[in-house]
Amino acid sequence: MGTPASAAQDASAAAGPAGNTTAAAGASSGAGASSAVEQRLAELGLTLPEVAAPVAAYVPAVISGNHVYTSGQLPFINGGLEATGKVSAGTEAAADEATVSPEAAKRYAAVCAVNALAAVKSVIGDLDRITRIVKVVGFVSSDPSFTGQPGVINGASELLGKVLGDAGQHARSAVGVAVLPLDSPVELELIAEFA
Repeated sequence: MGTPASAAQDASAAAGPAGNTTAAAGASSGAGASSAVEQRLAELGLTLPEVAAPVAAYVPAVISGNHVYTSGQLPFINGGLEATGKVSAGTEAAADEATVSPEAAKRYAAVCAVNALAAVKSVIGDLDRITRIVKVVGFVSSDPSFTGQPGVINGASELLGKVLGDAGQHARSAVGVAVLPLDSPVELELIAEFA
């Protein structure tokens, strides 16, 4: 698949050595992974985090028929955001605004995808039950002149392709927005079909 591996490595780099999407000793050996999908994550140095507690009146994921709909997932690492602000490709942002580079935002989109898989697992129990990622919607907190939202959300799409193979191929929207919860640079939701 070529490029998906780089997204997974980027997600690992974004998580850092103590990040909740990495397991320092267990991930590389596959220890504790309970599904083939989690084994592939482990091979990439990633592990599923605990599902983030909702910050408002909602649940992380719900089942309807044979689909799981996730709530928007932020790039939480160890329960917090490593970066906040708008994604900007240059110096066009106001000097007093925090900005995040498109490359960093792409890594955070991959972290969002791992967090979304954790939300899916929380309601179906085993990620090997996923038969297809049907739809991904990515939101990018964007400086008004930034138009690279699809490249940012590729971080999530590439990671899903790497760990789910053909089942990770999906329809997608990448949307630029003025601001996201907690001033996160990215947010991701997905719909997964399962058997």
